Amino acid sequence: MDRIDAMQAFVAVADLEGFAPAARKLGLSPSAVTRLIAALEERLGARLLQRTTRQVTLTDAGSRYLERARRILADIGEAEDAVGGERTRPEGRLVISAPMGFGRLHVGPVVSTYLTRYPDVGVDLRLSDRVINLVEDGVDLAVRIGHLPDSTLVARHVGEMRRIVVASPGYLKARGEPKRPADISGHDTIQFGPMSAALDWRFVENDREIRVASAPRFATNSSDAAIRHAEQDGGLTRVMAYQAAESLKAGRLKVVLRAFELPAMPIHIVYPTSRLLSAKVRTFIDLVTEISDWHFG
Repeated sequence: MDRIDAMQAFVAVADLEGFAPAARKLGLSPSAVTRLIAALEERLGARLLQRTTRQVTLTDAGSRYLERARRILADIGEAEDAVGGERTRPEGRLVISAPMGFGRLHVGPVVSTYLTRYPDVGVDLRLSDRVINLVEDGVDLAVRIGHLPDSTLVARHVGEMRRIVVASPGYLKARGEPKRPADISGHDTIQFGPMSAALDWRFVENDREIRVASAPRFATNSSDAAIRHAEQDGGLTRVMAYQAAESLKAGRLKVVLRAFELPAMPIHIVYPTSRLLSAKVRTFIDLVTEISDWHFG
């Protein structure tokens, strides 16, 4: 058994949910695909596919093996590109991870343009605020906001992000604009973040970091809910700049305490050092820098 051929057959069957369509894609007979899968399962000592007369589904072992098989096949393809000259147009499947809100508002539109520009590439966009292991989860690249720990990842700086305090013009007219962080104690506040997070708001004053206690009238883990309540004269809220960008542009919110903001956090696209920089990853990064402005200062 050629293990690479068997992996390709397994991935095709999993993607197309059937032996016959996988055989057509690979230019093989259904019986040949069946033999490859059977040999692979025998070698691994585990059943990868559950077969019925109506459908083919992955077993738990098959689901785990599928991501690794995809990664191995991608590595082989990139190694061949490195020897024979990288393809001028990317192809295959690009798996991207991004934070939930930022991915929805800013990464998703780039993906749409990317799919139009590169018709030979498919994209899986996985949105989660959990930091994942790119290699173990079969991810080609990730968008990350914040300072990166030392790691084996290659990082490309593509922007920066600030946390800002905002309020509606109507609220500020009625209650006055805070001039220093300590003034927050005299205002209604809206807390956005994990419900288990500390309620302190952090600022820089006189070249040192300070924390100001917040006693929110409204607390939520939804940036949309926090911003909407602030727009309705609900008080001050502290959010990421990109989350309030549309409201600020429309004049529904105004930034306050700008002189006391913490330094901006970097936005990076990261990918594993163990991977050659494939055409898929390279062209996606190039597209981000070409059509996006991720400098939320």
